[in-house]
Amino acid sequence: MYPLLLKPPIKDYLWGGTKLKTDFGLEADGDIAAEGWMLSCHKDGSSLVINGEFSGKSLPEVLDLWGNEAIGKRAEKFPYFPLLIKLIDAKQKLSVQVHPDDSYALKNEGEFGKTEMWYVVDCEKDAKLVYGFKEDIGKEEFERRIKDNTLTDVMNSVPVNKGDVFFISAGTLHAIGEGILIAEVQQNSNTTYRVSDYGRLGADGKPRPLHIEKAVDVTKCKKPDMPYGKVGEVTKIGNGSIRALANCDLFSAKLLELNGEYKVYNEESFVSLVVLEGNAVIGWESGSLDIKKGDSIFVPANFATVLNGKAEILLSCV
Repeated sequence: MYPLLLKPPIKDYLWGGTKLKTDFGLEADGDIAAEGWMLSCHKDGSSLVINGEFSGKSLPEVLDLWGNEAIGKRAEKFPYFPLLIKLIDAKQKLSVQVHPDDSYALKNEGEFGKTEMWYVVDCEKDAKLVYGFKEDIGKEEFERRIKDNTLTDVMNSVPVNKGDVFFISAGTLHAIGEGILIAEVQQNSNTTYRVSDYGRLGADGKPRPLHIEKAVDVTKCKKPDMPYGKVGEVTKIGNGSIRALANCDLFSAKLLELNGEYKVYNEESFVSLVVLEGNAVIGWESGSLDIKKGDSIFVPANFATVLNGKAEILLSCV
């Protein structure tokens, strides 16, 4: 086994921009690069290995060859590969949406639900996003406001700044606003219920479908119950710092501010590295790899590596 450098599938959703191409060096066929699926074993788009003996194979293919040893004991408890990690460039605002929990999604969609974490990599001045409700409301009022186009009156619209963090548990109403670039760590699911799309037309010239009945079923019509913004304890290390972004029974995410060496090793889980800024070298017993902004690396479980450089890196595991 060895660390895998990954090429992400790119999604060209109509609200996307070009920063993933121009600023992060991601390759896309079209003009728009809305999302880069930096770590993905999902049926709607899997990462491609681009280094070493398995270059050209998909990440799921390599993990099938390596077996559970590569993902670790914590990941093998899940029925399929547990994480999907994205970079999201919202040139325009996304639809107001919600994701179901595991039980509802398995019953209605045939896959698990979606809890996620957002880290604001960058944003324009005065950027905002939607995170839950201003005050608790009832399901009937929620449905009525969707239908009479007054939902914005009760949505919690939050000004955002670079470095902000939002933990979005399943059932939380949310929407990324325009001019925001986000790193997202989430369950390996692509189930989304669209509540409002501001009357926009899709690529086919028709309004994109809404999922009102299912959204009403799963939405928690409450104020956010998790701290957000400049949250996450920062721990100083010898060559930088580590900020805790999220830690739950589904995943853990940290931000490494590196200026020197740092050992990456997890006995019980794989580790995903997504380079958000800077350059580094990742080395192991039999090799090394130069990595830069926009790169994504899968480090197998129980596999010792050392980072050396000056970089900002998102570290995720289960």
